[in-house]
Amino acid sequence: MNDELRELYQSVILDHSRKPRNYGELHGDDCRHVHGDNPSCGDEIDVFVRLDGDKLAEVKFTGQGCAISQASASMMTQKLKGRSRDEAGKLAGAFRGIVTGENRDTSAEDALGELQLLEGVQQFPARVKCAMLAWRALEQAVSTDVSGNVSTEES
Repeated sequence: MNDELRELYQSVILDHSRKPRNYGELHGDDCRHVHGDNPSCGDEIDVFVRLDGDKLAEVKFTGQGCAISQASASMMTQKLKGRSRDEAGKLAGAFRGIVTGENRDTSAEDALGELQLLEGVQQFPARVKCAMLAWRALEQAVSTDVSGNVSTEES
């Protein structure tokens, strides 16, 4: 990663972690809530999704943890709000590929926008779990059977 890209990465991560977008809870019978945690570092994320048919009408989160987990959640909510479940799944897969370096779906990467800046976490395996925490909770929230909890220790 060159110096300019590293500066942009740091700037975006700090901005989203200090001023998270879509931070807060959703309530109601039409909302889904999944709690995610990473016991190895203490990150915790609660993802809230209001579905309107197949569409993610609203996506919010609350939580605490490192800058990467909070920034990833903030950027995720911006990117997925208004998308279909299928689109959200494709973007989650593309994001996973970017941060892990495995099974990259280059056809969907452009749609991730600034989320691509988190590619650098693949050099730090412990940070991959931080970046993926909100995404794993989101995937569970939009699945057909929701248990309500997800932990990074499961995988």
